[in-house]
Amino acid sequence: MEVNIENSWELLPPEEFAALGIEDLAYIKPKPSDGRELYAIHTADGSEVAVVEGRDLAFATITQNELEPLSVH
Repeated sequence: MEVNIENSWELLPPEEFAALGIEDLAYIKPKPSDGRELYAIHTADGSEVAVVEGRDLAFATITQNELEPLSVH
């Protein structure tokens, strides 16, 4: 059986795909608020783990925990 390397990720069950990068990455997403600049920090599977005030603090929190920060738009 020949597997196309470019599409091999499609063979992963959804829960395994969601867990990719969970120990290496964290995502930063703006969180609507009443005048404050809040950012939510999410794990690779989309779970919200923290909300902090300010984008710089979000990046610092992630790197302090030895993860790679990524922005979500």
